Amino acid sequence: MFQGGKGLQDLLKQAQKMQKKMMESQEALAQKTVEASAGGGMVKVVMNGNQELISIKIEKEVVDPDDVEMLEDLIIAAVEEARQKIKEIIEHEMSGLTGGIKIPGLNT
Repeated sequence: MFQGGKGLQDLLKQAQKMQKKMMESQEALAQKTVEASAGGGMVKVVMNGNQELISIKIEKEVVDPDDVEMLEDLIIAAVEEARQKIKEIIEHEMSGLTGGIKIPGLNT
């Protein structure tokens, strides 16, 4: 059975510490970047930990006015690869904070 006062205070302190660590982790994640490519490096993208696209590089050899769809597909593939890399970094960071416990809304 739950004992009042001190137990609740300890729980609140732990929650505050975890919240602080999460905020610090989110700030650190925002500073991280990943690079991903598609088409054998013909399209390269850089994305930060907030899943914001920072840059995109397209080799001119892949720019074919008669095959725009291929270029579009390569861009999508590179962006999705970068997003997956960021997701894996986020999952790793969050599991470190939560001790591997899946918490809805935290673990992606």
